[in-house]
Amino acid sequence: MKKITALQPVDVWKHFDSLTKIPRPSKKEARVVEFIKDFGRKNGLETIADAVGNIIIRKPATRGMEKRKGIILQAHLDMVPQKNSDKKHNFEKDPIETLVDGEWVRANGTTLGADNGIGVASMMAVLESKTLVHGPVEALFTVDEETGMTGAFALKSGMLKGDILLNLDSEDEGELYVGCAGGMDGNIVFRYASEPVPKDYVTYSVQIRGLKGGHSGLDIHLGRGNSNFILLRLLYGASRKTDVRIAEMEGGNMRNAIPREAFASIVVPKKQQTELLKILKKIAQCIKTELNNREPDLNIDIHKAPAAKRMMKDNLQKRFMGATYACPNGVIRVSDDMPGLVETSTNLSIIKTDGKKIMVYCLLRSSVDTAKLALSDRIRALFEMAGAKVEFTGSYPGWKPNMESGILEVMKKVYEKKFGRTPEIKAVHAGLECGLIGGIYPGLDMISLGPTIRHPHSPDEKVHIGSVQKFWDFLTETLKNVP
Repeated sequence: MKKITALQPVDVWKHFDSLTKIPRPSKKEARVVEFIKDFGRKNGLETIADAVGNIIIRKPATRGMEKRKGIILQAHLDMVPQKNSDKKHNFEKDPIETLVDGEWVRANGTTLGADNGIGVASMMAVLESKTLVHGPVEALFTVDEETGMTGAFALKSGMLKGDILLNLDSEDEGELYVGCAGGMDGNIVFRYASEPVPKDYVTYSVQIRGLKGGHSGLDIHLGRGNSNFILLRLLYGASRKTDVRIAEMEGGNMRNAIPREAFASIVVPKKQQTELLKILKKIAQCIKTELNNREPDLNIDIHKAPAAKRMMKDNLQKRFMGATYACPNGVIRVSDDMPGLVETSTNLSIIKTDGKKIMVYCLLRSSVDTAKLALSDRIRALFEMAGAKVEFTGSYPGWKPNMESGILEVMKKVYEKKFGRTPEIKAVHAGLECGLIGGIYPGLDMISLGPTIRHPHSPDEKVHIGSVQKFWDFLTETLKNVP
């Protein structure tokens, strides 16, 4: 098959190819941090790394462009590690296997890392180029964007010198983003209480697979199945008419990804197993019918399993299952100011039992800070009433649109001249680092742009090849026309 290094623009794809060979899941970016530092130094450029791993590389203006405003190009180094259940892949050791599939590049059974690898590769191409025309350039490579934006949180004032920030982390070519949602992590913990499984009980495994998943902000409005809720619906329905108990449960593994898989080990009295299977199969069929158009590959597997030794105590199970099944999930409110844009949402992303506690994690998003806080209060009230410990952490602000932005006007004119149409101006229901960086550097003029990427944060992630060329042409022409 065609290799991605043969695609245009070659200078971008060759750097993206090199990134795919370096494992870089969130919080495991040490190797890619060293790779970028070495890249800057080998190109003879000023290279600075801070205590958390953020890197700034400075490139002087080309001749005659010294008086142009300084541009900060920004992207994050980490990627979301998601794979299909039948794919053997260690994200901390193995390279990403890329495939050219018609007009798209995708990976073989895993996330591709185009989010935000194409942005990183484009910055590397700008820094390396001997022919591009531009004013003073700073490239800011941040770490751990996907699991808490800890790189952007740790950024210190005074490190950046530029006047304009171009964030290269949006996912629709031809659209310029001028605002984004803020976010907050919800952490819910129940103290685990178990008892021995009686001898007259049998054990079953319930497995949810085949869901599309996706980005918990960008894809939340698509109505895709959430594996945690599907599993809870099955178990809650069965618990109303049988004495079914949970032995173990696990679903989802990333806060910012709609959960695709969930598993439970359950036990039930032998005399009730026929009734249990009847109920579970009936609910499963209802779910498949409801989600048939959006989730045609949904698989709900129920089969006998090795005997479990302990099961969740009845009172705990009722409190945990009732509260978690009732927890808000999905789109909560649509924006009044920008029709069609999700304002507030939440994703019930992870459920896990470990014999000592039950952990429930969610990610709240909103472009309105007060709405985000109100949603957190709803979730807190629900779970505290059920006896859980509730904590909200990692809150980061949204990015308020500035429709008077000077660089926005320049970029609109550049795009119109180059491509013959006006770019769309939008806000996005996802957490871009612009909100945090803008809080540290309040005078920055900021725009986010990128190529067309579909289904980020899932193994279906793919990037449109032609859009990468257009994105690169637009970016380099913008650098040439900075005021």
